[in-house]
Amino acid sequence: MLRNILSVGGYTLLSRLTGFARDVMLAAVLGAGAMMDAFSVALRLPNHFRSIFGEGAFNQAYVPTYAHVAERQGQEAANLFADRLFTVLLLVQIALLALALPLMPWLVALLAPGFVNDPAVFDLAVALTRITFPYLLFVTMVTFLGATLNAVERFAAFAAAPILFNLFIMAALAVPFLFPSAAYAAAWGVAVSGVAQWVLLYVAAKRAKVSSTIVRPHMDAGVRRFLKTFGPAVIGSAGQQIAIFADTIIASLLPRGGYAALYYAERLYQLPLGLIAIAVGTVALSAMSRAIARGDEAAANRAQNRAIAISLVASAPFVAAFVALPELMVAGLFQRGAFDAQASAAAGAVLFAYALGLPAIVLIRTQVSAFQSRGDTTTPMLVALAAIACNLALKLLLWRSWGAPGLALATAAGAWINLLALFVLARRRGWTQPDRRLPGFAAIVCIAAAICGALAWWMAPLVLRLTASLPFEPLLLAVLLVSGAAAVLYAALAGGALKATGLLRLLR
Repeated sequence: MLRNILSVGGYTLLSRLTGFARDVMLAAVLGAGAMMDAFSVALRLPNHFRSIFGEGAFNQAYVPTYAHVAERQGQEAANLFADRLFTVLLLVQIALLALALPLMPWLVALLAPGFVNDPAVFDLAVALTRITFPYLLFVTMVTFLGATLNAVERFAAFAAAPILFNLFIMAALAVPFLFPSAAYAAAWGVAVSGVAQWVLLYVAAKRAKVSSTIVRPHMDAGVRRFLKTFGPAVIGSAGQQIAIFADTIIASLLPRGGYAALYYAERLYQLPLGLIAIAVGTVALSAMSRAIARGDEAAANRAQNRAIAISLVASAPFVAAFVALPELMVAGLFQRGAFDAQASAAAGAVLFAYALGLPAIVLIRTQVSAFQSRGDTTTPMLVALAAIACNLALKLLLWRSWGAPGLALATAAGAWINLLALFVLARRRGWTQPDRRLPGFAAIVCIAAAICGALAWWMAPLVLRLTASLPFEPLLLAVLLVSGAAAVLYAALAGGALKATGLLRLLR
């Protein structure tokens, strides 16, 4: 498991690094004003639908079903099952694209009602979204092929695909004179990247002999099993996207720049989600699904415990950094060109609020896997909807007084509610069996992270004076403080205390 997680995490790290380079270019060229707000909406709309129908619901229902069919009926039957679903998914996406393009002004008005009062920004958002929306068709096919590759333990290509997304946007931003504006350049970069990602995944699937072709749909046992779990998964994924829709709608009502503050803070807190939560969740779901298909409950529990331990130890330094030095992290990455100190302060406040929920957000996928690997997508759906109801209530309560940080704080609270509810339900059903050493492991990691953050915050003024003349000084300061403190403390606490108590075996 650890080897697969490192493989996914390594490519995801490269994806996040190129993503930061992309966002640095976006910040310098588009800044935090009207053009960036319009582009954010244009990017978010296809991503909402992708998360509902692609990465979210489809992956949750598809991987366990594929593993079940392959285990019980053989690889040939699993490939036929995949072909039938591929055909249906392709037809649905073509129909969605045909409906969305002419209705785009209404969709943008629904997603960002605050833009309606600013015709220039609204028209730009509509034009950009018409360019980016076809990206959904290709990236959904990418998600399908990636899920198939994950099911046969080929993780690399799917993890590497987002790198192309970043590279194509940067390439387009490098030649903005070829487009009506830099915002149009970024939008066309998004659209073309979808084609490039599809080509990459198609070649990888062809080599793995799991590429799909168009066939006549047929309602066999595998398809019926998939549809039974897909419906609740769609509702659960849609519920999560409703919360993001709420962020988008409310942020459009905030003073100009509020939307951009959410975007840039989200880019930072998404880093550990990509490196840890998605990588660990992807591998854990595959490992647990195969174990459950074999009837090996003990192996499934071991896989889940390893996933939890790896998630905790890997995410703790990010939590420390985002809580102790949020504004410095934002300033070091984005504060240049059109992105000024005021924008850094606004995004830093949002990042701090997001960080309070980061441990829960990282761990949710390890808990959801206990249900999904057993074919139960209904329970995570109901839990997600309940948590989202609390999330939305808090957003409506906090946004007027706290602005964008209030929206992020509501997201953090909703994540904790979701995680705790999933754990309690899985424990009652006997679907999760925490290792007896896990509480001690978690306590040691939390202590290390707390001391790490406190030391970084205390030493910041001194290191600031020492690095004042160096390029990228705020980023360098934050990285030096957090990585230095983390290395020392993790060496002492993790290497000593964990070894002494035998807890390191949880990571193996």
